[in-house]
Amino acid sequence: MSGHSKFANIKHKKEKNDAAKGKIFTIIGREIAVAVKEGGPDVANNFKLAQVVAKAKANNMPNDTIERGIKKAAGDGNAVNYEQVVYEGYGPKGIAIIVEALTDNKNRTAANVRSAFTKGKGSIGTQGCVSYMFDKKGQIIIAKEDCPLDSDSLMEKAIEAGADDFNEEEDSYEIITDPDAFEEVAKALEPLKLPIASSEITMIPQNYVSLTDEESVNQLQRTLDLLDEDDDVQNVYTNWEEE
Repeated sequence: MSGHSKFANIKHKKEKNDAAKGKIFTIIGREIAVAVKEGGPDVANNFKLAQVVAKAKANNMPNDTIERGIKKAAGDGNAVNYEQVVYEGYGPKGIAIIVEALTDNKNRTAANVRSAFTKGKGSIGTQGCVSYMFDKKGQIIIAKEDCPLDSDSLMEKAIEAGADDFNEEEDSYEIITDPDAFEEVAKALEPLKLPIASSEITMIPQNYVSLTDEESVNQLQRTLDLLDEDDDVQNVYTNWEEE
């Protein structure tokens, strides 16, 4: 895989999130609502909800806020119903971009996403225009410095649990699974008390693309910043190789 640090990227994203708690709490609140609607309010029996709660705690969301969100989603028949929508398109120099959103107003979200692409000199494409450049995978990132296991032991545990691949980076370990095996692998690793930086179903680029001119970098960053500011946007994936 590429030489960039996945752990550093995660920390960078978290630092950005720390600077905008309102945004990340809104995102997680919507994810809690969707997870409860799909699988019920019992964290022990709803793996998706358990993953969202873990994400909430990693972002320092207060426990009472988490609990209120679960109770509201479980008990309020008038709660907002969020719909997942996905947009695909291109940034400068053909950089592939996938945007996942949870929204209660598809027209608003589509207009905002289109505007973000346009302002960064990019363009929205048709469904499937760039997703073929990515693989949908379960991905678990573990901080190497605080990991109680060495590389060989961790790899053995991961493969035994059903992981497809294991990669060692400079500052982290990456475990890759089939999406259908993700829950089983994640649960098998829980007793090891690993320092997990990220655990999610994600879109991993098959190849990364570098931008060599400052104007293109600034244009792409403009689009990404605008998407990051939109409360409807949950995840953004690109094949940009950040320098």
